[in-house]
Amino acid sequence: MIVYTVGTFDLLHVGHLALLEFCSTLGDVVAVGVASDRVVNSYKPNVPVIPLDQRQEMLKALRCVDIVRPYHELEYVSGCKELDIDIFVVGEDWGSNAHNVAVESYLAEHGKQVIQVQYNPRTSSSKIKRNTIAQSHKPVRVEQTSKIFSNAQANEAGASLKY
Repeated sequence: MIVYTVGTFDLLHVGHLALLEFCSTLGDVVAVGVASDRVVNSYKPNVPVIPLDQRQEMLKALRCVDIVRPYHELEYVSGCKELDIDIFVVGEDWGSNAHNVAVESYLAEHGKQVIQVQYNPRTSSSKIKRNTIAQSHKPVRVEQTSKIFSNAQANEAGASLKY
């Protein structure tokens, strides 16, 4: 059985891993569709931080992922047809947009299954980005303490000073 899921997979994190590991329990082959920057920008305000080719490379390195394919249009039917999938896994924010309804209709007509999963509440790429931005605006104060030893003190401590 071929299990297919799609997403941006920007800033790969434990939520992504949980989703992909779950997909691997549903079938023999896990295929992942990765949204191009243009696709992501069509429904999100910002393009991904990590370029598409690098997001694909990271996903390919995961043992629970067998196939990685980019998609350049906001539609999922062509990927489902090309891969001849059995199960399509979607997130909890799956809505009733035209591209979602189209793939659901296609899958229903062909006796395929759609499974909706809840996102892992531990993290998200958006949270990581917000935290990173917040941290970059905090003043950072690094305190350094230095203790100057005399040669006698260093020798007493069993250390040698080299200049």
